Amino acid sequence: MQTYVIKTGDTLRAIADKYGTTIDALVNANELDAPNQLVVGQSLVIPIIGQFYFVKSGDSLYSIAQKFNMSYQELAEINNFPVHNVLPIGFRLYIPEQPKRQITSLGYIAPSGDNVSQTLENAARKTTPYLTYLALFSYTVNRDGSLTPPPIGNLKEIANSNDSSLTLVVTNLEEGGFSTELAHIILTVQAVQNTLLDNIMNTAETVGYKDIHFDFEYIQPEDRKAYNNFLRKAKERFSQAGLLLSTALAPKTSAKQKGTLYEAHDYAAHGEIADFVVLMTYEWGYTYGPPMAISPIDEVRKVVEYALSEMPANKILLGQNLYGYNWELPYEEGVAAQALSPQQAINLAREQRAEIQFDPGAQAPFFIYTSAEGTRHEVWFEDARSIQAKFDLIKSYSLKGIAYWKLGLAFPQNWLLLSDNFTVTKNTGIEGI
Repeated sequence: MQTYVIKTGDTLRAIADKYGTTIDALVNANELDAPNQLVVGQSLVIPIIGQFYFVKSGDSLYSIAQKFNMSYQELAEINNFPVHNVLPIGFRLYIPEQPKRQITSLGYIAPSGDNVSQTLENAARKTTPYLTYLALFSYTVNRDGSLTPPPIGNLKEIANSNDSSLTLVVTNLEEGGFSTELAHIILTVQAVQNTLLDNIMNTAETVGYKDIHFDFEYIQPEDRKAYNNFLRKAKERFSQAGLLLSTALAPKTSAKQKGTLYEAHDYAAHGEIADFVVLMTYEWGYTYGPPMAISPIDEVRKVVEYALSEMPANKILLGQNLYGYNWELPYEEGVAAQALSPQQAINLAREQRAEIQFDPGAQAPFFIYTSAEGTRHEVWFEDARSIQAKFDLIKSYSLKGIAYWKLGLAFPQNWLLLSDNFTVTKNTGIEGI
């Protein structure tokens, strides 16, 4: 499987012929709703086994083979090409499918209201084949240690039918935001802690959760040690019941990083205590911030490198967004950007006749357009190229896997590329214990 970027004059017929596939296969893989109106700069996933490489000036069998971890003799044999012949520019070489390593994948799903929407259930059905854990976001903690659950609907049955384990996400959300005061109560009042842990254990047994995931944010720095002690206490109880413990960590690049979001998240302690952690490596570009890539690879790499200095790679899930944002220009502080799926971004670029560009530093696509009302907009989102960059980073640092925030927005290329790059661990239940 490989990625192709649309150029002026391209047609699906020409692309299909070039890569030995069919128009229908391209349409289905990329869920194209307007296959005759391709967008310049749009990336497509080519659904073939292995990939093709087209010879460029300066290439040799040896240099090409090195790129794909092969010997030049093997490359020549596969393509029935004489070893000592000169490669013609543009010559097509077949590269066989590369070996895959196993990873853990987690997908957050966030139902709201009293019921799980049909859209979310459909998203769960489509994505749980690619997930180790389906993480229900979230059980909110009340000030007495009781839990308010999210609606579950058919999510348990959907996860079970696809051999995905359920993750119980516990948060300090209160009145729509993460509460520093609530976190302090949870982490310092023993009676509340005991009640909370009892409720978590009972819920896990009743529903069938395998992993308990703490996403406590905006904890005051003075409660850093208390949070570590709480996690140790929880880990001891969960281990006795055969449950995993995982945590979400703010995207730090240093142990001395200042700010309420960061200071109480002790990477070294979480790496020691938790079975795995999720690095929240997204939201550089965010709803109320200036336009930029949501998860620029250069910034993500800094967080990963810091995390690796504090914990082993086999405990780290790389956080990845499944959405983009549309900002009005000029940017004004306090004006919200509109969230949109990668598919919606492509459709918008097509409607606005905008050419999609790609930032090589951030490894992220974007485009700019002017609406019919005369307002300029800047859109950053994810595509096959940006997600492949994250998969390459996971491979290069031998990370445990990936965690997606959040399910429900269409990004079909991600799931195809995930299965092409990795084998997803399924229904392990007690990994790491």
